[in-house]
Amino acid sequence: MPRVPSDNDLYLAVLPLVHYSRHFAGESFEEVMTLVPDRNFATEFSPDVVDLYILTFRSAAAPKYGGPGRLFNFYKQNTEDGKVLVVVTPA
Repeated sequence: MPRVPSDNDLYLAVLPLVHYSRHFAGESFEEVMTLVPDRNFATEFSPDVVDLYILTFRSAAAPKYGGPGRLFNFYKQNTEDGKVLVVVTPA
């Protein structure tokens, strides 16, 4: 049975950041994971990597968001083109 959307739904988003320093003439790249309230800003993951992103977010950020003891539920939602959204709700 499909999950019923809720007003508490958040979506996992992976944001690419490029750092550029004129002083050191260097550049670096990193990804930042966050939760967004709008599905339009969510990352659409490939099915083969979505579990790794969920595990990474869960182990690194979930215990720290909103203080100790706050837990999250993670749901995978398939898109029409075969990608996967991650819906996150407070437990």
